Amino acid sequence: MMVSELKAFLIWSSIINYGVLFLWFGVFVFAHDWVYRMHTRWFKLSVESFDALNYGGVTVYKIGVVLFNLVPLIALSIIF
Repeated sequence: MMVSELKAFLIWSSIINYGVLFLWFGVFVFAHDWVYRMHTRWFKLSVESFDALNYGGVTVYKIGVVLFNLVPLIALSIIF
């Protein structure tokens, strides 16, 4: 795989992953009550713990995107 192909892959991967992140955030903000009711059918969760779990999930996902997509892209851009 050529460096230009790898850069293009990392750029598109970052765009798709940030799209998923924005979708998750949008659903969490605009459909919070519906998602909470759906999850409390399966798990006993308070609203505070549900919010904390979602916030933690978004944080871990965002760190993963930065670590596995953006950092290698920046490194390749600096080197080549």
